[in-house]
Amino acid sequence: MVPGAGIPVTRLVLRSLRTADVSLPAMVDPVRLGVSFPQGLALLLALRPAAIFTTGGYVALPIAVAASALRIPVALWEGNVVPGRSVRAIARLAAVRAVSFGATCRRLPRPCLVTGTPIRDLGSVDRLAARGHFEIPADARAVLVFGGSQAVRRFEAAVEGALPELAERAIVLHVTGEAAYAGALERREALPGALRERYRPYPFLRDEMRDALAAADLIVGRAGSSTIAEATALGTPLVLVPYPHAAGHQAANAAVASDTGAAIVIPDEAFDGHALLEAVEVLADPRRHLEMAAASRALGRPGAAAAVAEIVLRLAERRPLPSEAEIEAISRGAAA
Repeated sequence: MVPGAGIPVTRLVLRSLRTADVSLPAMVDPVRLGVSFPQGLALLLALRPAAIFTTGGYVALPIAVAASALRIPVALWEGNVVPGRSVRAIARLAAVRAVSFGATCRRLPRPCLVTGTPIRDLGSVDRLAARGHFEIPADARAVLVFGGSQAVRRFEAAVEGALPELAERAIVLHVTGEAAYAGALERREALPGALRERYRPYPFLRDEMRDALAAADLIVGRAGSSTIAEATALGTPLVLVPYPHAAGHQAANAAVASDTGAAIVIPDEAFDGHALLEAVEVLADPRRHLEMAAASRALGRPGAAAAVAEIVLRLAERRPLPSEAEIEAISRGAAA
């Protein structure tokens, strides 16, 4: 995708560590890591960057080490509440750390600035126009359900178990993924005629995802930092089902949204049709829905991308870093 977009990219020989299985590629990984350190050093000597921005994955380690040797300042951004081992290692080499959640700063060296999660521009989205695009009547409630790329089957089964009652309560925009789309169409056709138009499955929503987010009165999804950031930038209540693996990062993310009142959290193993219907009951309680929406908006940082950019530019220009108050103002700005 990156080369296809016309963006130059150079790959290290190091590969991302996605499995811990015993295999030939895994056995070669230490060699790949060793080769990547001089490769990273050569790359930085050739490019001579004024600053480096990283999200701290394992593949960034050789670059961070090379940058430290060459005295090139590194800005690290971490989106999860609990940073992983690679992030913690790189954090010690970085000049500044930017994070989505304030609690993360307690686990990282200083300076650490709370920027929020950089997201697509949602400030220009018109909610009424977005609802019109999806043909959602003014007096109807709308629920957006998407499970991300991980374990979408859990979401598919929950929606299947909740239909047709779910469609009676709200118009359902359901992003199924390609594999589950045919089954969703079959379930849609099995609904009574009056409800059929209220269940709207889509294999994917790319450019239209902004409108779907803006049109929804409730968003049901995983607890990745981007999902939380986009919903809270719009002030939309959430139902979060944390992905149970990946070292429990999403459970910690979800806890932050839940503790502030912006989200209802359902454990992955408990997420079924009954649990989904119980969560959607918030739409029938205007006061609670309004309170959750206010909490969501208070948590949101729609100007996060601008805040991160300001930090990187200050590093590159060798200017003093912005203060916590400056970053707070920038990240809270550009409200949708």
